[in-house]
Amino acid sequence: MMRRQPQPRPAPLLAALALAALAVATTACERDAGAVTADAPLLIAGAADLMPAFTALGEDFEAATGEEVVFSFGSSGQLAQQLIEGAPMDLYAAADAAFVEQVLAAGVGDPGTQDTYAFGRIALWAPEGTWGGWTSLEDVAADEAVDVVAIANPEHAPYGRAARQAFERAGLWDQVQPSIVYGEHIADTQRLAASGNADVAVVAFSLALAAEEAGDGTWLLLDEDLHEPLQQDLLVVAEDPDRAALAERFVDHLGSEAGREVMRRYGLLLPGEAPPAGGTG
Repeated sequence: MMRRQPQPRPAPLLAALALAALAVATTACERDAGAVTADAPLLIAGAADLMPAFTALGEDFEAATGEEVVFSFGSSGQLAQQLIEGAPMDLYAAADAAFVEQVLAAGVGDPGTQDTYAFGRIALWAPEGTWGGWTSLEDVAADEAVDVVAIANPEHAPYGRAARQAFERAGLWDQVQPSIVYGEHIADTQRLAASGNADVAVVAFSLALAAEEAGDGTWLLLDEDLHEPLQQDLLVVAEDPDRAALAERFVDHLGSEAGREVMRRYGLLLPGEAPPAGGTG
């Protein structure tokens, strides 16, 4: 079986998102936990699938309030561990409610602020030039041109766990497991396919839509019954009352009609909301 040679592909949005995740997460980790002051920017730890939507929401929030927002994007599990270890954040938006519960169990955050803000979906994604015309996971597993399939690490990335569940429920995990490579988080997983280091990736629907918006890639939305629901919860973790109030203002903006419009645009849905059309489905 011939391995498709990796081809460099211009994907400025994907590169920017991956670099933003690395740079902002590094900055957050380097901060002294006691250095957050009342006039510091609003600090939000967000799952990597939120990068496109939260970046847009942050810009809108800053324009409306004059308050600066700084995001730290990464895998939900890794962010949860950072919070438990004292990372100075004001709001935590996870891709899995279980990680919010984990943070609360460690004594971090206000349990009265826990709220479900979206249910995530997963999609097959590949750049335009390498899309194989797949209509199902079975097609991917049967395609002899597919040697490498990227998913996020299921150990700490909810979207990676959902991808593995999808292959398992389709009865394909044993067949595809030798071809699997893991991204650190879901944006890193998409980067693997964008760079040609994977033939196809199972990514967050939000990232597939963001790439399509930027004119790159083809996607196939996968049946939500193939995995456990990706219930995405948030939690105010600021200890200072003024900072907690600022975090609540961002939550209110997220839940506003304008905020929900942004979330729907990137396929981050609440019950009753229909996913955007497009892709191959």
